[in-house]
Amino acid sequence: MMFSTIKESISFHPLGDAAIVIQAGADIREEIHERVEQLFACIEQHPFDGYVEAVQAFTNVTVFYEPYTVHQSAHLDQHGMSPYEWVKAYIEKLLEDKWQVGFQAKSCIVEIPVCYGGAFGPDLEEVARINGLTHEEVVRIHTAGRYLVYMIGFAPGFPFLGGLSEKIAAPRRETPRMSIPKGSVGIAGKQTGVYPISTPGGWQLIGQTPLSLFRPDDEIPSLLKAGDEVRFVQMSEKEFFSMKEAER
Repeated sequence: MMFSTIKESISFHPLGDAAIVIQAGADIREEIHERVEQLFACIEQHPFDGYVEAVQAFTNVTVFYEPYTVHQSAHLDQHGMSPYEWVKAYIEKLLEDKWQVGFQAKSCIVEIPVCYGGAFGPDLEEVARINGLTHEEVVRIHTAGRYLVYMIGFAPGFPFLGGLSEKIAAPRRETPRMSIPKGSVGIAGKQTGVYPISTPGGWQLIGQTPLSLFRPDDEIPSLLKAGDEVRFVQMSEKEFFSMKEAER
């Protein structure tokens, strides 16, 4: 798809005086996610003086920059432009010139083993009750899914996954838990996700993985990134503790 065909659906907005939000659409769906990936890749591959970082979200990319550096390097005194106006113009020209037809982001398929139910997933029975299913059916549906990582956020390494079947969708708990164990797999609405660290939260917990999603000592601390595909695989309690010991 040429950039000119989607130009009208992309908008720019300032975020404070040191960031710009590039809105790629309004809906959370794979087509918009692919557009977000393309925006992110274009900017990451062609940074400008004063560029700090780009951060992906469900439907937008936020570009952070140093206003003083942009002002000095672009000689904005001579052009009568603000740093925001210059960055916006730079990105618009960049997308016109560098948008790649048939672009595909580099992604991985990651299998996440999960021990479902019991102490590992205290809300599994509730999710089953809400949907009129047995807990075995919930597990079967959950492990049959293909889940796209739309973004990483909320907590370090936390993946927001799209693709959950409506058959096992469930609302957040009325009363959030003050502490959720690391590795807990949860459902909230039509999303599923994995808590990479122990943190408060209100998602319905259906299982737990011994796999570490947040690895602060690694060069890339998050096991997952936006664009990856996740598949959940059921494991036994014995397998859980054996893998957990190996992960230490």
